[in-house]
Amino acid sequence: MFIYLMEADHIQNSKEKTLSQKVADRIIKYILEENLQPGDKLPNETIMCQRLNVGRSSLREAMRALTSRNVITIRQGSGSYVSATPGMIDDPFGLTFVEDKQKMIKDLMEIRFLIEPSIAAMAAIRADETDIKNILTACKKAEKLLLANKNHVAEDIAFHTAIALSSKNIVVPKLVPIINGSIPLICESTEFPMRDETIETHREIADAIAAHDAVRAHDAMYLHLVYNRKYIKSIN
Repeated sequence: MFIYLMEADHIQNSKEKTLSQKVADRIIKYILEENLQPGDKLPNETIMCQRLNVGRSSLREAMRALTSRNVITIRQGSGSYVSATPGMIDDPFGLTFVEDKQKMIKDLMEIRFLIEPSIAAMAAIRADETDIKNILTACKKAEKLLLANKNHVAEDIAFHTAIALSSKNIVVPKLVPIINGSIPLICESTEFPMRDETIETHREIADAIAAHDAVRAHDAMYLHLVYNRKYIKSIN
C-alpha cells in the first residue's frame, strides 16, 4: 500500500514536540498499525481518546493539524477519514507515508544523486550575499551540534534547503522534500558515525558556493552523497 509514514521517531525528537504534535504522531502510528487505507474511517472521538490515552482537546487539536496537512479528512456529520490523497504541505509527494522505509531511503538517494549536485552548482552561480550567509550559518550550526554529539537533523535540513533556495530555480524548491526526506533516516542518531565526513563535506560545499565555484560545489555535493550512500549500505 502507498501509506505512508515515517514513524514518529524518524520525524523529530519527541522532547522537542508539543503535546498536539505527539498526539498527531500517535494517530499516524495508529493508522499504520491498523493498516488503514486512503478513505478508511477512523474510530469516533471517544474510542480514539481511549486508545491513545489522551483528552478530547488534545485529540481535536492533533486532528486539526493532521487535517491541515492532508493526512486526515473530516466530514461533517460522518466522521474522520484517512485522506484519499495523502500528502502534506511539506511533503507533496506523500513520502512520509511510504511503508517500506529502507527502499524509500535508497530510492531517495538515487534521485538526490541526479539532482542535488546540479542544484549546488546552480547555487554557486546564483547565490547572493544573503543566500551565502544562510548557507554558512546552517553549516556552522549543524557542525556545532555534530561536534557535541547532538541531533543535527533540523540544521542539516536547513543547510540543504538553503542551498536549494539559492539555486533561484522556481522548480527546485518543489523538490526539497525529496532532498529532506532521507535526512532524518540517515542522521537522526546522536551517535552519527559519519560526523567527520559530514562536517568536511558540508564545509566544502558551503565554501564552494561562497566562492561561486560551480564545479567545486557540484563535486563536493556528489562526494557528500557518496558518503551518505556508503553509510546507508553499511546499516542495511
